[in-house]
Amino acid sequence: MNTKQPTAALAVSNPAEQGRAGSVKDASQPSSRVAAAIDGAPIRIENLAKRYGSTAAVSGIDLDVRAGEFLSLLGPSGSGKTTLLMMLAGFELPSEGRLTLDTSDITRIAPNKRNIGMVFQRYALFPHMTVSQNVAYPLRMRKVPKAEIPDRVERALSMVGLNGFGDRMPNQLSGGQQQRVAVARALVFEPPVLLMDEPLSALDKKMRERMQIEIKQLQQRLGVTVVYVTHDQEEALTMSDRIAVMDNGRIQQVGTAFELYERPATPFVADFIGKMNFIPSSCMAVDDESVTVRVAGDVLIRLPQHHVRDGMSPLVGDRLDLAIRPERVRIERARQGVASSITGVVEARAYVGAFQWYVVRLADGTVLHVQSQSGASAEQGFDERQAVDITFEPTALHVFRGG
Repeated sequence: MNTKQPTAALAVSNPAEQGRAGSVKDASQPSSRVAAAIDGAPIRIENLAKRYGSTAAVSGIDLDVRAGEFLSLLGPSGSGKTTLLMMLAGFELPSEGRLTLDTSDITRIAPNKRNIGMVFQRYALFPHMTVSQNVAYPLRMRKVPKAEIPDRVERALSMVGLNGFGDRMPNQLSGGQQQRVAVARALVFEPPVLLMDEPLSALDKKMRERMQIEIKQLQQRLGVTVVYVTHDQEEALTMSDRIAVMDNGRIQQVGTAFELYERPATPFVADFIGKMNFIPSSCMAVDDESVTVRVAGDVLIRLPQHHVRDGMSPLVGDRLDLAIRPERVRIERARQGVASSITGVVEARAYVGAFQWYVVRLADGTVLHVQSQSGASAEQGFDERQAVDITFEPTALHVFRGG
């Protein structure tokens, strides 16, 4: 459950009015003290929960964010990721649990006392202020000596590649430039933590992809700890050191992009990160080292025990789901008498440049998506209604409890 965006002003990044989302541009080579002075701080989240009446928006979250880490909270709408971010910012108070920034308990501390930067999805610059005045706002709120403010503002604008833009008004900027001003404003007072709530969601695909890399480069230069909320899996995989996948107010798995993609811990993570086929099967044999399953009626597949996910211990007769990525499924022309293959029929095909995409229906009705790399003979491929043989790379299969 996502919380409503607050209307009160955070001293770091004033969201008093709503605006359009933009982007962050990487400055070429920052030479400012701002870029060198920000040291990221660790965050500890312990048994954090938020309830609205009988509805649990967040339940029992335990998470450590490392100093200088870029961690994304990834999940569908209503998964609790924005609620969690708002509790970190101080705009929502937890129903229970504890938040620690570095060594300080900030669970009940007011937002403007937390020394945390914030960039909202709708960041809204003050329309009646210049760019420099917008960036200077958090410094004035902190009563920084007036003589220091111009130099610090200029360094912050240089950091995001907006040298010379200080006298412009927000309505004279593109959406990307406005976003960069919002980031400069959030970082100008050198917070150890920056929270970002889907800051690229309003950009077109090409601009969003460029900005993903540039935001990550900026974060790496500064060393600031970033907690980044997104529902876009590609965005999270591109930018993050680690990703916390959320669903129904709980963290399903925390790991690197590689770990989540190659070793998903739950069916939800397997299905949400990338594309995944789920193949119904039954458990035929179990020993200390392996699990043997039957798929598509009569094909037996033997898998190592460590491929069993979700912490379960299968028993003979259990219904299981085998999960495999489309690019790890092998497709060949049907041959007679190949014991280890499964026969299917191509229902649809699409040429997508670097690969071909097939939809194959197996004899038992299971539908598989297959991604086959294009080559010199790619235009030949497999035709619709053509019989094919499907085989799997055993090392690429994951075993989950059957639905």
